[in-house]
Amino acid sequence: MRSTAEVLFAAVRAGVVLLFFVPIAGCFSPIHRQCAQLPPSTSFSNSLSSCNFEVDRRSVASLVGVAWGFVFSNVAHASGEFLKENSPPRSQIPKWTLSQGVEFPILALNTAGLSADESYEAVSIAKNEGITHIDFHPGIERDGVARYLAENNNRDDFFLNTKIRKAPPGTTPQDAADMAAAQIEEDLKVLDVNYVDMLMLRDSPDPEVMQEQWKVLEEALSKGKTR
Repeated sequence: MRSTAEVLFAAVRAGVVLLFFVPIAGCFSPIHRQCAQLPPSTSFSNSLSSCNFEVDRRSVASLVGVAWGFVFSNVAHASGEFLKENSPPRSQIPKWTLSQGVEFPILALNTAGLSADESYEAVSIAKNEGITHIDFHPGIERDGVARYLAENNNRDDFFLNTKIRKAPPGTTPQDAADMAAAQIEEDLKVLDVNYVDMLMLRDSPDPEVMQEQWKVLEEALSKGKTR
């Protein structure tokens, strides 16, 4: 494989050659040449001086554009190779070690407010940048995450973090607990996973609601549905 310097040199050299021959090629085009009839022995330099050229500027401009396009495309390619060769390695996202040895990446992608398609794209970009902690809400955001996991089959590469829906005002503690349990099952089914790494509990003005929801989270932990 050629080095970056060699590629750059080749690109510039090719551009110089093309730019040198483009005007001559345009001048000698059969459509745009009006030359005096010269004897075969006439030298090349004399033949040039004896010709009356009518050059179509648009043709020459097009050829010059092609030449510069060739130069810039090669320079761009060489620049890309240079950056690839000299870019620093992607750093690892720091992690905290929680109870039971769970590693918690401290930087996360939050998909709040995104559509399913936008969540899918955001997860893809985050993964390419080394971000594997995905914080999402149940609903369309979760659906985008689920589609990414299904297409890439790489669930173990991620730390999945979702939230229990906030119970509407006036919800009884038992109803709130039932809703939380149903949501966990729904999330696991949609994501097509056996567990999520983290479940977050939303606030409520009713402490008894949160206490009953917390019991559901503890049960999910004991059954391996979260870590």
